[in-house]
Amino acid sequence: MTQALYRKWRPLLWDEVVSQEHIIQTLKNAVASNRVAHAYLFSGPRGTGKTTAARLLAKAVNCLNPDVTHRPCNECAHCKAVNENRFMDLIEIDAASNNGVDDVRELKEKINFSPSQGTYKVYIIDEVHMLSAGAFNALLKTLEEPPPHAIFILATTETHKIPATVLSRCQRHEFRRVPLGEITRRLNEICKSEGLEADTDALNTISRQSSGGMRDAISLLDQLSSTGGKITLELAQTVLGTATSQSVIALVQAVIDQQPGSGLDEIHRALDGGADARALARQIVDYLRNLMLVQMGNGDQVEVPADTRAQMIKHANALTSSEVLRMMRAFNAAATDPRGGWSPSLGLELAFAEVLELPAQAEVVSAPRAASRTSAAPAPQAESTRIQPPISQTPTKITESQPKVATVTLEQVTKAWKHISSLVKAKDTNVAALLNSGKPIEIREGILLLAFASDILQEKFNRPESLDLTRKALHESLGVDLPVQAVIIGSKNALPSHVKPDGMVAAANQLGGEIVDIH
Repeated sequence: MTQALYRKWRPLLWDEVVSQEHIIQTLKNAVASNRVAHAYLFSGPRGTGKTTAARLLAKAVNCLNPDVTHRPCNECAHCKAVNENRFMDLIEIDAASNNGVDDVRELKEKINFSPSQGTYKVYIIDEVHMLSAGAFNALLKTLEEPPPHAIFILATTETHKIPATVLSRCQRHEFRRVPLGEITRRLNEICKSEGLEADTDALNTISRQSSGGMRDAISLLDQLSSTGGKITLELAQTVLGTATSQSVIALVQAVIDQQPGSGLDEIHRALDGGADARALARQIVDYLRNLMLVQMGNGDQVEVPADTRAQMIKHANALTSSEVLRMMRAFNAAATDPRGGWSPSLGLELAFAEVLELPAQAEVVSAPRAASRTSAAPAPQAESTRIQPPISQTPTKITESQPKVATVTLEQVTKAWKHISSLVKAKDTNVAALLNSGKPIEIREGILLLAFASDILQEKFNRPESLDLTRKALHESLGVDLPVQAVIIGSKNALPSHVKPDGMVAAANQLGGEIVDIH
């Protein structure tokens, strides 16, 4: 059976471990000075070298090379035994399947026996956070006072699940995600040694898909190499289910041009071509993140082909920073929201629709003309704002003498909006977040209208507590008692401009009524 590439290319020396220098140097110094701790905790994302470092430490403390600075040497009998998985004093335990009290008790019974081959018995407990509470309690005393010939190395991806009593007994080391450039460089080395042909863009795609995990990247390369041909960008995108860069670029361009049809076509074209919906959302977020870096003057951190970089610069200039951030939030929600399983494209479509209706870009279109009562069908209405039935707001307690009807302009409200949001945030961060999603668009009949992009946001804001808190903040900032009402931009169920938003006509319109004549 062919050995998997990630096992074949597992580092055998300290210097071969990538991007964990802060940990490797500490362990090397501990071995050289004979100050190795009795218990270690290696934590960090998967595939970043935790188990590899643990095996290197086990090999180093049992190495027979007389020069301690050259341990492990990979030449002595003990080093070769570890490399070939036949060193009896290296015990690797998977806590996911051996997580009970009895398993730990069996370990404690055997730990007092002297090493069979080497100087130390090294226990590597992988996924240690999977141990039960009873198993952790059984392990505590042994961790605190192990036999002089025993060393424990615990590895985990979820440090927060480990009891503090265990953490306090271990020397902790946090492993970092491997940078994209380091992963690509390592993949290039493997391709050259294994005789594999691969395009640089394909290796970059593999590196991005691995999310900073070297083992995942090598496993993906192994998967692609099994096709037998050259590893091209198209092959990588097809096998890994990622969208082409052009699809992402075209989608962002559709947002800039406000072309919903072409944007949805790109989404469905990518999904029909085999792209995974969440992977596509992640790639869109990655592209938008690069736009953000370009806008912030950190374009040198973006590792993309020259033609893609040129397009990124154009997009970065066409969008504001706030627009890029809001787009990132929308598509990131699509990438992480598990609720679209029955319709894979739904999350992407919702995110795309949301970014097309940014309040910052919305404008209220004038109300439709009145239709004749004798018309065969009502005249088509232009898109405008849709207002929910009014929700009673508790009048703000005003200590100073102020008129009940607002004597403030929309321009004054807009200029003070950041201050108003900060006042609300001090009282309720959730309401402040809603305010940041809305935009003051009009003061109609003494009511401030805030535009939102969806029914959900409108419904959340049109709750009495949100309305009252905003009203009080307006009074504190501008000294006026100004009621607030949320509206939805781009609705065809719009009210004429002279109709009161809190009257009976507005309520009837919201419940499905239709204005057919105006007297």
